[in-house]
Amino acid sequence: MKSSLSEAEREREREGKKELTMAMAGIATVTLSLTNGARLFSVPRTLAKTNSYSFLSTQCSSALGFYSVQQRCTVPSRKLVIRASRTESKGVSLGFRAPQFELMEPLTGKTWKLEDFESYPAFLVMFICNHCPFVKHLKKDIVKLSNFYMKKGLAVVAISSNSVTTHPQDGPEFMAEDAKLFNYPFPYLYDESQDVARDFGAVCTPEFFLFKKDGRRPFELVYHGQFDDSRPNSIVPVTGRDLSLAIDCVLSGQPVSPVQKPSIGCSIKWHPK
Repeated sequence: MKSSLSEAEREREREGKKELTMAMAGIATVTLSLTNGARLFSVPRTLAKTNSYSFLSTQCSSALGFYSVQQRCTVPSRKLVIRASRTESKGVSLGFRAPQFELMEPLTGKTWKLEDFESYPAFLVMFICNHCPFVKHLKKDIVKLSNFYMKKGLAVVAISSNSVTTHPQDGPEFMAEDAKLFNYPFPYLYDESQDVARDFGAVCTPEFFLFKKDGRRPFELVYHGQFDDSRPNSIVPVTGRDLSLAIDCVLSGQPVSPVQKPSIGCSIKWHPK
């Protein structure tokens, strides 16, 4: 009888070990699931998820007692960060004469030419677009600056030269919506052929060309620099300081400093070849 009881105890012990082994196998399964889950929820750093995910295993019991098997894996929250490739304005010399252009304004259907601005002492040409984060960062302040200086005699025009093949959101229909949404006080022109961008030597958005005019002489470039030091995701406030100082100099007849920081933005999206 004593030997029988010992055998029964040994059998219960063996069964208990089996269930414990199964429980441990459950942990391994959960661990594998966690590993796969982490991969499934991993995303590029530029579009990181902002939620946290937790994974919990189940519980099991055996002849040796009650076992609680619990594993937790948390994917930490990460801040969403917008990244964009940067291109600097460059390659255009001061004194460069404003090239001729003839472009349509999608909002009104009117065609604008360089001659339409000949009577102004200063002329600001901006290459912008709808989608670029660098442009979006400045849009409201570009409008404020333009409204302020247009009352003082500055002529302003904005041009979008991006390919609608690669970026349809920058097409004329959406340009008209953008001009209406932000209440642009200046014409927002569509450079479908991209010839005007090439003639100006424009390479990025936003890019600023400030010209001055002396009498009957053609417009000459005096400033080809940044709006200010602010950039998307930076803590530097938007002030328009650099461009404003240049405009003030031109309108007051003072020379513009040749020391100019280049504008930085998204590259112009050229038509695919």
